[in-house]
Amino acid sequence: MLTEMRIVLRGRWLTTNVVQQIAQQAGAGLIEQRSAVLWRLEQFAAPVTAAQRERIRAAAYAVRADLNFIEHPRKLGSYRLAVMDMDSTLITIECIDEIAGMLGLKPQVAAITEAAMRGDIAYPDSLRQRVSLLKGLDVAALERVYNERLQLSPGAGMMLAAFKAAGLKTLLVSGGFTFFTGKLQARLGLDYTCSNLLGIADGKLTGAVVGPIIDAGAKAVQLAETCAQLGCPASDAIAMGDGANDLKMMAVAGLSVAYRAKPVVRAQAMTALNHNGLDAVLDFFD
Repeated sequence: MLTEMRIVLRGRWLTTNVVQQIAQQAGAGLIEQRSAVLWRLEQFAAPVTAAQRERIRAAAYAVRADLNFIEHPRKLGSYRLAVMDMDSTLITIECIDEIAGMLGLKPQVAAITEAAMRGDIAYPDSLRQRVSLLKGLDVAALERVYNERLQLSPGAGMMLAAFKAAGLKTLLVSGGFTFFTGKLQARLGLDYTCSNLLGIADGKLTGAVVGPIIDAGAKAVQLAETCAQLGCPASDAIAMGDGANDLKMMAVAGLSVAYRAKPVVRAQAMTALNHNGLDAVLDFFD
């Protein structure tokens, strides 16, 4: 009997029949309904093959449910660090796209953002291209984006509260900008942040990024360095993101979560949330 794997299902349109069909296809001996929208399948008689996984994922996605395989379930408190991307992960927007909107350049900048998140353009190149288009914008526009357009992703508050209650430290590591990560750190009580600094002169954006760019490699380094500071291995970190710029940090974490992510990220992450809020991350732990 295999005991080191669990299937977690969450979806408001899941039915008992669908869950039972998935359990039968996976060979699960135990079906546990945890709430009206959450189920766990355990006690597998044999490993679930790749073909089986594709079939049962398709059955879950057909009813807009998230289905994840948790290979070695752990308690949340056994982790030490939660690392989160900012744009389109912890928050619902891409800040640079919204800043560009103040200049009427959102479509042009958003297209570059999308290509970078897919991995079609190297992130540092894409960031320089986008920031150069913002030259001359009054810094007051950043405050407007924060106040008028920035919203936390669904379930973010509940997720962060659970992390803190379990003793995890939190790191917001972003290819975005210090203006926003600093405000979110103060608002949410985050322990650490790391992001890019926009050039400003005479109250206007210079169109440049000051200092090293926080790209995929820098994100992974920041995760490793923060774990070292906490005295724990990277396997004690949870990493969450949505774009190609997050893949390197997700690859070294003990648990990686693709949140409403690009296909290249979903394909490489250990788990994925496509239909539920960030609080659904908490389903993965004992």
